[in-house]
Amino acid sequence: MTKEIFGADFTKNRELLHEKLQVNGSFDLLSRTVDMEGRRAQLYFVDGMVLDDTLAKILELLMKVSGKQLAGLETARAFADRIVPYGETDVTDDVADFMTFVLSGAVGMLVEGCKEAILIDVRSYPARPVMEPENDRVLRGPREGFVEILVKNTALLRRRLRDPALAMELIQAGERSHTDFVLCYLRGKADEKLLERLRGKLRAISANTLTMGLESLIEATTPRRWWNPFPRARCTERPDCAAASVAEGQIILLMDNCPAALILPTGIFDFLQDTNDYCFLPITGTYLRWLRLLVSALTVLLTPLWYFFMQHAELLPEWAKSFTIHEPIAMPLLPQLLVIELAIGALKLASLNTPAALSNSFAVIGSLVLGEFAVRAELMAPEAVLVMAFVAVSNFAQPSYELGYALAFSRVLLLVLCALFGVWGLLGGVACILLAISCTKTLAGNCYWYPLIPFNGKALRRLFFRVPLHKENS
Repeated sequence: MTKEIFGADFTKNRELLHEKLQVNGSFDLLSRTVDMEGRRAQLYFVDGMVLDDTLAKILELLMKVSGKQLAGLETARAFADRIVPYGETDVTDDVADFMTFVLSGAVGMLVEGCKEAILIDVRSYPARPVMEPENDRVLRGPREGFVEILVKNTALLRRRLRDPALAMELIQAGERSHTDFVLCYLRGKADEKLLERLRGKLRAISANTLTMGLESLIEATTPRRWWNPFPRARCTERPDCAAASVAEGQIILLMDNCPAALILPTGIFDFLQDTNDYCFLPITGTYLRWLRLLVSALTVLLTPLWYFFMQHAELLPEWAKSFTIHEPIAMPLLPQLLVIELAIGALKLASLNTPAALSNSFAVIGSLVLGEFAVRAELMAPEAVLVMAFVAVSNFAQPSYELGYALAFSRVLLLVLCALFGVWGLLGGVACILLAISCTKTLAGNCYWYPLIPFNGKALRRLFFRVPLHKENS
């Protein structure tokens, strides 16, 4: 694509921008002409996206500029350095870059006699306050979370890592949206090969827009495999968690208009960690990680194993036979479990669309009423409801929604295969799940089994055991 640059004719440059920006066709795209003792300047900006007070001061100063001050200012850089009373300024001769900056909230200025345009970053977006994320709370720790403003998110990280080696690398992607991304990492500690691979993937994005946030980014940069539900990246909405990951040598990917960050690289074992692990002593944090691993495994395996032993009760020891179904139920066991699975999914979906003040009570009351009615009407066995209730609660033991749905799909697959083929179906289903995990392609391109494959004993130990701070930094 041919690069279109500004010429020396101020009038032609102004007409070109009026046509391309369609100033007369949009009420919020504004243009202002300023006469500086015979030398003209043309300002372009978007109403509602600039600091009004700062813009008023810039206009006031430009109107007071004298011919003596303008003498000898033949370049846009010299004009900006001497006349523009603002720290964040840049110059460009690229028409496309100029329009992108203006549409993102900056003020663009053409100056008569200059072949380049001046960009003044006085952006001010509508924003909500910094508050703790709803779905990533901690018992003790900062009550801060990322917001939709990219600069505020980078400031939250800078506040925690006051290191000159901390790099914030800006990259744009999206042919229409021109979305801003920031690669945040520590120079000398992050993997340079991984960084170069990420830069290449971001710059190679061919999507027109990335309006659905991080999921749009993941889908645009990883192979499309609809059958694989396992998450290809790990997200966090907490600046303290992101800063800790950067300090460990990982890379954080921030996206404008998105209140979350991607932690790269990501493996299946990374989901064992949670911010609350670091709010307790190392032994308690280690216990929580192993408990999270055990509960996640039970979430997948408990229902299929229970169903298998219900069909082969003779394999159970005497003490375990109390968990079997004692009274006959009209509905077969497999449809019971599948219906309860659908009911749990429906309740979760309904709670997401329920106002926050009612969501918790709605989910609890709905599950109690439906479960009690199903048991009393002899549609469901009490034991089946109990097992599925444990599974439903266990889904919240790990903080990733994406992994929770992946575990739910895996559980249903094992249940159906076990019903069709018995123990061989159960073993085959486990093999399919392991194959799906092995085939998961992450955004960073690393192996999903890392640090098990390729083996890194030190990294694997730190994932399974909450290491004390003095050893963490060694």
